[in-house]
Amino acid sequence: MDFLPQLIQQLFNGLSLGAIYALIAIGYTMVYGIIGMINFAHGEVYMIGAYVGLVTLTAIGVNGFLPLPLLILFMILVAAVVTGIYGYSIERLAYRPARNSPRLVSLIAAIGMSIFLQNWVALGQGARDMAVPNIISGAFKLDLGVGYPVMFSYSRLLIIAVVFILMIALTLYIKNSRMGRASRACSQDMHMANLLGIDTNRVVSFTFVLGAMLAAVGGVLIALSIGKLNPYIGFIAGIKAFTAAVLGGIGSVPGAILGGLLLGVVETLAAAYWSSEYKDIVAFGLLILILLFRPTGLLGKPEVEKV
Repeated sequence: MDFLPQLIQQLFNGLSLGAIYALIAIGYTMVYGIIGMINFAHGEVYMIGAYVGLVTLTAIGVNGFLPLPLLILFMILVAAVVTGIYGYSIERLAYRPARNSPRLVSLIAAIGMSIFLQNWVALGQGARDMAVPNIISGAFKLDLGVGYPVMFSYSRLLIIAVVFILMIALTLYIKNSRMGRASRACSQDMHMANLLGIDTNRVVSFTFVLGAMLAAVGGVLIALSIGKLNPYIGFIAGIKAFTAAVLGGIGSVPGAILGGLLLGVVETLAAAYWSSEYKDIVAFGLLILILLFRPTGLLGKPEVEKV
């Protein structure tokens, strides 16, 4: 009798977790779709966004002059601005010099930047877990009349709502804006876009900045939901988001969204009905199956060599 409420509860938890993976995965897939590089420092940008949100909250105070919705919005805006600067700096310092080099060089640069950012934050904020004040408490209770109510926590509802709004806004922006059209042109053929007068360096920098800002939103929201953070949360989140991007089809924004949501649901169901110790095995096992039977991902398209 309790199976249905428990299933709904876990699906809700999985969707909220998958929404965070989707936000981070978009940064991976946009960068890869344009310049063919994997930004393995992207998870650390997500972590920095969470820390900036915590610092902003501490500076203003839980009982400050801002009402709760404006406080959360201000935390997100500050984190997005700071991580946008980080994204721009990472592209200029680590990736642009290696853009025309062999891919192994850019891979080493990405891993080096990831390690640098981890230790940069650990030196500045400490390597221990830091508590995040619980400013979004409570939950919406749905009683199905079977003795097991479904609890929709407000923090996770906020995650789903914000990510849904951002996904719609991002889709419309990429489809209709001038920069969005330039990004799609660079994704199809960087060299031809450059010949047609598109400032490809500007487009690449914009992609890094946009991806960093989206990751920052996820960092702030998950920190408020979980209630703690440390300098190493970006590593595992980055790996999971990269898995989601590959699962959905690396280079495809809708694929990153689908992959993130699917990975979050699968991981949560595995933890609930099997064991939390094996949830990572299930998540990465799903990735292996996708790579074996559909290497381009769920929504990815086979690459056509241009001659």
